[in-house]
Amino acid sequence: MSGIAKAYVGALIYDGQTLLSSHALLVGSDGCFSIVPLAAVPDGCPTVTLESGVITAGFVDLQVNGGGGVMFNDDQSVATLRTIADAHATTGTTAILATLITDTPARTRAAIDAVERSIAEGVSGIVGIHLEGPHLSVPRKGAHDANLIRPMDDEDLSVLLAAADRLANIMVTVAPENISLKQIKNLADAGIVVSLGHTNADMGTCHAAFDAGARCVTHLFNAMSQLTSREPGLVGATLSRGDVYAGLIADAVHVHPSTINVALAAKPQSDKIFLVTDAMATAGSMINHFTLNGRDVFRKDNRLTLADGTLAGADLAMPRAVSVMMDLVGDNIKAALSRATSTPASLLRQRGEFGRIASGCRSVMYFGANMSGPTVLQA
Repeated sequence: MSGIAKAYVGALIYDGQTLLSSHALLVGSDGCFSIVPLAAVPDGCPTVTLESGVITAGFVDLQVNGGGGVMFNDDQSVATLRTIADAHATTGTTAILATLITDTPARTRAAIDAVERSIAEGVSGIVGIHLEGPHLSVPRKGAHDANLIRPMDDEDLSVLLAAADRLANIMVTVAPENISLKQIKNLADAGIVVSLGHTNADMGTCHAAFDAGARCVTHLFNAMSQLTSREPGLVGATLSRGDVYAGLIADAVHVHPSTINVALAAKPQSDKIFLVTDAMATAGSMINHFTLNGRDVFRKDNRLTLADGTLAGADLAMPRAVSVMMDLVGDNIKAALSRATSTPASLLRQRGEFGRIASGCRSVMYFGANMSGPTVLQA
């Protein structure tokens, strides 16, 4: 840091590992941040006093389908990705995996190309891609189009492996029913995060997929085989393993807060449960209706549903997910913030400064009481 332009004091600071009190966030004249004890703030340094709240790195969201009134499935372009990223930036999310749900091979390739171009052009917030399908289970399809769901073939695998040479961060959601263990291993060996979801697989099949290289689960509890008395399913397999990450839609709609509590109590290394928004076009916008693969989706009472009532993504921003974890589930502020920052960032192959306040970090957010805001802190 070449010189100090400003110090922010008065708020807790979460640096991605530790929740700090009695510390200050220093802003260098070069725009970079550092954290020091209050006693180490230089004499005469311009100081901004914040009214409690918390300073944190920007949120990391590994499942973002849309925002700002647009959907990635509708238009795989740099312009669409910029609109989506800008919408999520207003809620404090500064790193996203642009998510394409089950679609055609042509649109999958177009989505990969668009993310690559966006990163090359420096579109702020786009750090990779999440392909949620099409290799899923029809009985657990949720809002995905059953006509587009299919097994993974050699061409699909080749497209993904080639994409791993072009993009640092790729996640794919698959059902073990529609992908082989060898294909899972090939993807994992290439640095792709293989996540299980939209599956009816039994516990043994899920464990075999984890052992082959899958290391994540998509929106835990939703669109998957459930924990029952005689067959634990994907839920049971996930909660029995400490090496598996799991995304969670914490909107108090997709999963009851008491169910989340059970999961946190049951899972070894429960800190590997992280937050996703599964956000759609409504994020950062006032629209109450949009289309998904030609089907109408309606926004009402913090829900997004198809005409038949099937949940279709979430009407959720990350600050509310953090608040649900604290207020309804009982997470402390450090645990809740880590689920939205450093934990999802740890899944990225190229994480850079995402999810933490470290040397060179240029993206820092301030949230007031009850996660109000955010305010971007600048020099």
